[in-house]
Amino acid sequence: MLSVALQLCYNLRVMNDANDEIYELEENNDANEPLGAPAKVKQLKDQLKEAIVQRDEYLTGWQREKADAVNARREILADAERRSKRGEIMLIEDLIPILDSYDMAASSEAWAQVADGFRSGMEQVRNQLLDVFAKRGVERYGKNGDIFDPRLHEAVQAVDDVPGESQTIVKILRYGYKSGDSVLRAAQVIIKA
Repeated sequence: MLSVALQLCYNLRVMNDANDEIYELEENNDANEPLGAPAKVKQLKDQLKEAIVQRDEYLTGWQREKADAVNARREILADAERRSKRGEIMLIEDLIPILDSYDMAASSEAWAQVADGFRSGMEQVRNQLLDVFAKRGVERYGKNGDIFDPRLHEAVQAVDDVPGESQTIVKILRYGYKSGDSVLRAAQVIIKA
C-alpha cells in the first residue's frame, strides 16, 4: 500500500512539472519561438493525460487496498472477540463442576455438623463464583416448582407420589447454566409424572 501511495505522489509531481512546462511554453510561444514548441506542448499534454490516467488507476487501487485493510482489521477484531468469548465460556464450563461439588456437600447430612463460620465462608465463596458468572452473562437456573422445559432441563426421573401439577420440577439434582439463549448445561431434575 505504501508503494502505491509513493507512486501516486510521483505521478502528481510529474503532472505538476508537465503543467509548469506547458504553461511556460504557452506563455513564451511567440514569433521568436522555433516551430517545435507546439509539438513539445502536444507531447507534454499527452504525458499529462497519461499521468492523470495512471494517477486515477493508482488512486482506485489505493482506495481498494485501504478498504480491504479496514475489512481485514474488522474481521480480525471480530474473530478475537469470538475467541475471547469462547475462552470465557470454556473457563466457566470448567468451574461449573466446582459449584456442583459445593451443592452436593451442602445438601449432605454432614453439612449440618460443619461449624457455622466455615459454612458461612464457603457460602460466600459460592456466591462470589456465581457473581463472576453473572458478570460474564452466565445465569444459573432451576428451582422446585418450575415447569419442565426439555430445552432447559434433563428429566432424570418422573415420580407420582408427590403433590403438585404434572410436569413440574419437584427436585433439582444439578443446576443448569445458560449464557443468553445458549444452554451451557441443562439442569438435571426430577419431575412429577
